[in-house]
Amino acid sequence: MSIYSEIKQEVRELSKLCVENSRIDPELYQKYDVKRGLRDLNGKGVLTGLTNISEIVASKTVDGKSIPCEGKLYYRGYDVEELIRSQPKEEHFGYERIAYLLLFGNLPQEEDFKKFCGLLSFYRTLPTSFVRDIIMKAPSSDMMNTLARSVLTLYSYDETAEDISVENVLRQCMQLIALFPLLSVYGYQAYRHYHDGQSLFIHQPDPALSTAENILRILRPDCQYTALEAKVLDIALILHADHGGGNNSTFTTHVVTSSGTDTYSAIAAALGSLKGPRHGGANIKVVQMFEDIKSHVRDWGDDEEITAYLQKLLHKEAFDRSGLIYGMGHAVYSMSDPRAKTMAAFVEGLSAEKGRTEEYKLYTSVERLAVELIAKERKIYKGVSANVDFYSGFIYSMLDLPMELYTPIFAISRIAGWSAHRIEELIGGGKIIRPAYMAVQPRRPLP
Repeated sequence: MSIYSEIKQEVRELSKLCVENSRIDPELYQKYDVKRGLRDLNGKGVLTGLTNISEIVASKTVDGKSIPCEGKLYYRGYDVEELIRSQPKEEHFGYERIAYLLLFGNLPQEEDFKKFCGLLSFYRTLPTSFVRDIIMKAPSSDMMNTLARSVLTLYSYDETAEDISVENVLRQCMQLIALFPLLSVYGYQAYRHYHDGQSLFIHQPDPALSTAENILRILRPDCQYTALEAKVLDIALILHADHGGGNNSTFTTHVVTSSGTDTYSAIAAALGSLKGPRHGGANIKVVQMFEDIKSHVRDWGDDEEITAYLQKLLHKEAFDRSGLIYGMGHAVYSMSDPRAKTMAAFVEGLSAEKGRTEEYKLYTSVERLAVELIAKERKIYKGVSANVDFYSGFIYSMLDLPMELYTPIFAISRIAGWSAHRIEELIGGGKIIRPAYMAVQPRRPLP
């Protein structure tokens, strides 16, 4: 046996000790009324803070009782669905308007908006040789890790990195909002070049274009895209820009910011949270699940055949055998996820442009049948509906975005919300966030 095999065996044995001595009896959470995952038994989040930035509504009070209702998402008090409906059809700068709203609390006047977009264009330039020296060296197969590394490295290029005044943090945040598309796409291109031998091309962003347009421009070899593609990606960025203060990555931003640390460390921590498959990586699971569906369901128009496959998913007999139908259900929403509803309205048109109408019909059938099946087979405390991840992966695939960039696209959008919440925490927090844990290990005398 080699030394490496011996070491691996020793680590395996030590890991058994970790498992043996780290388990906590689930009944203790009820005994001590501990809100596991900061949620009560009905899945409702425990209030840990206040925010002006965004609000999720999933229930209403009737006769003193809380009952589920159609989901709503508000940015600074504005209904997100209304914000999107009010945009001109040719508008491709919707995400920038929402970023302004989240950061500064009001919808921008045109002159203020031009100045804001001008600042983003100015900041959309990486330090000299950053692509060569940082992004192209030791490229990672995981783009979220690449993005986090780039963010932490930007600290070294910032002469006032530790300054947490609102003015300086705002400047840092606007720079990150501007740079996230470059860091993500360039990181992907470097990896594909070195590991897959693909041609390396680095397109510079166009200062006259929006975030959505620049993503498509710098990603594609010919820099070409359609107006509908840019519009749909812009809508996706708007819908992912923020989601209350309690989602895992935004709460992480609040927690880490409350310690007084620098912006780059706080945002890198949020990226680490978003990377998880229970959070930002969920849409990848949806796409992979649908690939499995397409390979096992012969007739995509046969409800009975689709239902039979979905039953196998729930019974842990298909796909990854997790017992989940990915893209269905949400920690907060029950009757509907407003982000999924809005996305669905744009999916049909894009699928027609891309010649994938039959696949779109399969998605709508799975959504309809899964709701009925889950309600029938699972005892759940609230309703279930498609969440934003159900359609976002399909949209990204129709936009020819590589799967490796699905979660970074989420980050490119959510950096606006993280930035707003970091600034809010710096202005109004005042205390380090430190929840309590109850120790249940009996005390023991030394042997």
